[in-house]
Amino acid sequence: MPSLPTAPLAAGSLIAGYGVVAASGSRPLGGAVLAAGGIGCIELWRRRHGTGTAVRLAGAGLLAFVASHVLALVVGPWPAVLASAAAMGATTWALADARGLTVSRHHDDGSLPAGGQAEHA
Repeated sequence: MPSLPTAPLAAGSLIAGYGVVAASGSRPLGGAVLAAGGIGCIELWRRRHGTGTAVRLAGAGLLAFVASHVLALVVGPWPAVLASAAAMGATTWALADARGLTVSRHHDDGSLPAGGQAEHA
């Protein structure tokens, strides 16, 4: 069974975090929602793609968070959050999720598994 993509979780965490802040007025509560989603994504990325990819995507998530605050000064909070979430979702898809759909499983020496056909993830 193929792994579920993490792009919706990464993007959704930004949206849900801000949604909680907007609805409750509590930044700490919204931050907790964002942190929970972010930590979940980081762990999935680390297990599926290694520490390097997890660090790069965590950095992208932090950048998206900061960019949403800066962009909100120009376009307002919801458009900024949605734009930042879209960018994070696209980045996550490109650096992690899409890789799992196209990677062939070859042996370390480049040969194919028994039967002569590549297995796709």
